[in-house]
Amino acid sequence: MIGVIDYGMGNLRSVEKAFAYLGFDAGIVKTPSEIERCDKIVLPGVGAFGDAISALKLGGLDLAVKQAVSEGRMFLGICLGMQLIFDESTEGGLFEGLKLLPGRIVRLDEDRSVKYGGAELKIPHMGWNSLTVKKPAPLFEGLGGEPFVYFDHAYYLETDAEIPD
Repeated sequence: MIGVIDYGMGNLRSVEKAFAYLGFDAGIVKTPSEIERCDKIVLPGVGAFGDAISALKLGGLDLAVKQAVSEGRMFLGICLGMQLIFDESTEGGLFEGLKLLPGRIVRLDEDRSVKYGGAELKIPHMGWNSLTVKKPAPLFEGLGGEPFVYFDHAYYLETDAEIPD
């Protein structure tokens, strides 16, 4: 089963319904023991990094996630859930992440726009843009060359590390 982790800060139902629509067995999990029984886990998230990491630690979910990943179980972080897997974030202070991958989450510069292709994007950035896939991965299979995806963000990953698939 795919476990969608409920730590009080996620878009759980939409993630669970998306998996159901695609024909996958998925359910909401709230405890470390429930995570242990999942062969795949998803960490969604909406909100602030500091609050999210505190909520994960409060229930011991941080350790359960780390254990699952160390055992080689498939893991997907969505939105804030993806940010949480890195070393740290500067959102609202300096907060330690799950440290599953090396890197720091930092704010895009609010005082300027970002050039993307021929467009200038305001920060925070919200809207549909094409995605440039730099490294093929199973997550991108079937999406085509430059699929359009919705962005809603003001932070990015800063790392020199090669991020594995």
